[in-house]
Amino acid sequence: MSGTGVRRGGPKGKRAPASLSGGLIRGRFARARLPEVEAFTASLPFDRRLYRQDVRGSIAHARMLARVGLISGAEQRAMAAALCAIEDEIAKGRFVFRLADEDIHMAIERRLIEKTGAAGQKLHTGRSRNDQVALDLRLYLREELGEIIELLRALRLCLLRLAQQHVETVMPGYTHLQRAQPVSLAHHLLAYVEMFDRDRQRFAQALERTDVMPLGAGALAATTLPINRRMVARELGFRALCQNSLDAVSDRDFALDFLYAAALTGVHLSRMAEELILWSSSEFGFVALPDEFSTGSSMMPQKKNPDLLELFRAKSGRLAGNLVALLTVLKGLPLAYNSDLQEDKERVFDAVDTLKPMLRLAARLWPRLAFDRRALASAAGGWTVATDLAEHLVRRGTPLRRAHEIVARMVREAASGAKAPEAPMPEQLRRWSQALGIDARRLLSPARSLRARKVLGGPAPALVRRRIGELLRRQ
Repeated sequence: MSGTGVRRGGPKGKRAPASLSGGLIRGRFARARLPEVEAFTASLPFDRRLYRQDVRGSIAHARMLARVGLISGAEQRAMAAALCAIEDEIAKGRFVFRLADEDIHMAIERRLIEKTGAAGQKLHTGRSRNDQVALDLRLYLREELGEIIELLRALRLCLLRLAQQHVETVMPGYTHLQRAQPVSLAHHLLAYVEMFDRDRQRFAQALERTDVMPLGAGALAATTLPINRRMVARELGFRALCQNSLDAVSDRDFALDFLYAAALTGVHLSRMAEELILWSSSEFGFVALPDEFSTGSSMMPQKKNPDLLELFRAKSGRLAGNLVALLTVLKGLPLAYNSDLQEDKERVFDAVDTLKPMLRLAARLWPRLAFDRRALASAAGGWTVATDLAEHLVRRGTPLRRAHEIVARMVREAASGAKAPEAPMPEQLRRWSQALGIDARRLLSPARSLRARKVLGGPAPALVRRRIGELLRRQ
């Protein structure tokens, strides 16, 4: 059977040694497990993706064992060569997985013993699968976190470059999905850049807490053998050691840190997708989706559907579900290791496999979007400048609440007559307040409103350009 399958016995035509065919750790038991139990409890169908990390950790562990005199140099070299060969077998699909192995750790050790005999039987000296699996998952997640941080950097960069093109592209800002005040498209894009920057920070913090080595904790209480944990940590590039053996084998906080960061990034991607879905509809008409990111209808020939963005929305729920699932697994576990922790890997793997394509596709989509500047500017017109009029009255000495009431009544009258704010002449403005003189008409321009919003963090073009520059320098 190829590396994609799981076999129940030894190789066809050969009888494996009894110590291997029934699994490496069945000496305590007089009877074999029921096949149904074996299938239900095995994690090999999914944890096999940790094989590279398992081999890497095992090679480092073997070198340490040789250094402290628990195995010979020749045994260590034989193990290292065989482990590299096993990694190659798995990578090329030639490795025969057996369900009796239970997990990737036992599968590799069983094959190592087949290759090296007594030398391979010494590899597990001073360690347990409990600290071994914690090590493998940390090694795996450390690599993936680095890649996800880079994908976020790429997405932020594409948004920053797009923002540079739209610093003075006026559009309406919304509250309650109602047109509120003029902003720029660049300012809107920078809101997502800020979100993704916080996501990057959260993944970096998760990476820091992941980069701690648990190996040497044993099953839960370390070992009586003279192992050297610091040597292994240096070889594997860990910045620190887990300081409590009970915590080392049972801690999955680092996985939760990752899942929380992934879930929140998914929420940000979902919000972004929802806005693009709205903006690309005929009712908004702000943006046209590129053909290569759109889907047609099987019945309606005119349709151009945002299926990719809709799936972004849906998959954010999957990311949140992975977080909740692992939180629920952990909430009632006594110390130290319990097989419940076997459920951590599928949650982590699924989150990695879900999030990375979303980040890649989002970074490819944004530069291909075609924004309609006229539609954006038109939507920013009308009474989005009402607050500007009220603040003009405040500058002229009118109390804020009185100014708010005056402008609100103007809007109500205009609405009843279907008049836009550009319509009133100076004498009409003065009818509402003597403070609204001829100079008040210049306040009715959304572009002017944008330039006037110079408060730090606001959408004034000068401020937005400065912020884009700061963010680009931090990339």
